Amino acid sequence: MLSYRHAFHAGNHADVLKHLVLVLTLEYYLRKDKPFWYIDTHAGAGLYQLGSAEAQKTHEFAHGIQLLWDADAPPAALHPYLSLLQQLNPHPHLQQYPGSPWIAAQMLRPTDQLRLFELHPADFAALGGLLGKDKRTQFCKQDGLQGLLGLLPPPARRAVILIDPSYELKTDYQGVVDTLAKAHQRFATGTYLLWYPVISRARVGQMSAALQNSGITDILQIEFCPLPDSNALGMTGSGMFVINPPWLLENQMRDISPWLHQQMATHGGHFSITSSPPK
Repeated sequence: MLSYRHAFHAGNHADVLKHLVLVLTLEYYLRKDKPFWYIDTHAGAGLYQLGSAEAQKTHEFAHGIQLLWDADAPPAALHPYLSLLQQLNPHPHLQQYPGSPWIAAQMLRPTDQLRLFELHPADFAALGGLLGKDKRTQFCKQDGLQGLLGLLPPPARRAVILIDPSYELKTDYQGVVDTLAKAHQRFATGTYLLWYPVISRARVGQMSAALQNSGITDILQIEFCPLPDSNALGMTGSGMFVINPPWLLENQMRDISPWLHQQMATHGGHFSITSSPPK
């Protein structure tokens, strides 16, 4: 299905969580001189205008990144993420929000590589227009869940892989776990960032159980829900399963989660961090 367009949701609380975890993970990988790959299974358009008709229709960014943009004295661990936004928005007003491909392209070195999957024709064209001149980057107009396995293991034997489908189909929940299990069998040492929406608590529980039963170990689960769980329609929050997380990440997120919760969770909700140690 191709009905999902991220332009309606750019900069919301789920983007904040996903991109903060991504920036902290890439920062850790950059500490070593050895090159690595960044693989994005659902790259999107790469850059979003918050003044667009799509973003203004939902105004989701106002309850996400806008709150952090306007906040005073953010924790130090947030500075790299916010500095990227300031680089993109040098003026006082927040006008553009980056997708994960733009973030990675800014952070990676000339020796690193980007591999970006996007199936939607309009978003694929926009992504090529944004990063098409970047010689480190290769684009594939394909569902990344189908294309990912063909890239593993990467020649560099180091990689950060972001998996964040739209979950338009109920089968996506099991599909991402199946793909991740196969990917881990081919390339067990990569860092996998699996994003998921919190719409049904039962589905999140099923994903967590499926990951545990897959034999994958060393899983860090980070979840932020600005709203309490509900049986009503709609996303109350989101989370990340991080496979082989950087050793700093758990403590970084524990340090900044109270501040993030204070800024963005105005109606209760929760921020949780749980880990299963490597065997």
